[in-house]
Amino acid sequence: QVQLGESGGGLVQAGGSLRLSCAASGRTFSTSWMGWFRQAPGKERESVAAISGSGGRTDYADSVRGRFTISRDNAKNTVYLQMNSLKPEDTAVYYCAAARPYYYPTTSGAYVHWGQGTQVTVSS
Repeated sequence: QVQLGESGGGLVQAGGSLRLSCAASGRTFSTSWMGWFRQAPGKERESVAAISGSGGRTDYADSVRGRFTISRDNAKNTVYLQMNSLKPEDTAVYYCAAARPYYYPTTSGAYVHWGQGTQVTVSS
């Protein structure tokens, strides 16, 4: 039912910024936590940030806290990830995901819809 599409990735120098967008289809977007994940070559997928359905609560990985900001616009069915002060170690494919409606996602397994990913490359 739900389809997600990421955009905004690209190549940026260390210290620069990018803003990722994830546009969602579906009828329950505003009731679902949304998350951003990333996977670097040879590494496991990791959670980057998450935001509640209303946007009132957010979670961040320690590695990005203070540099990245997750937000959403429910009128547009879109979630964003503003990435500032980018580092080479941020290089990865970034995915957005939607959790089950009304469910707090304690693990990545709670996310039931995933986007196709967008590449972010940070040069040193």
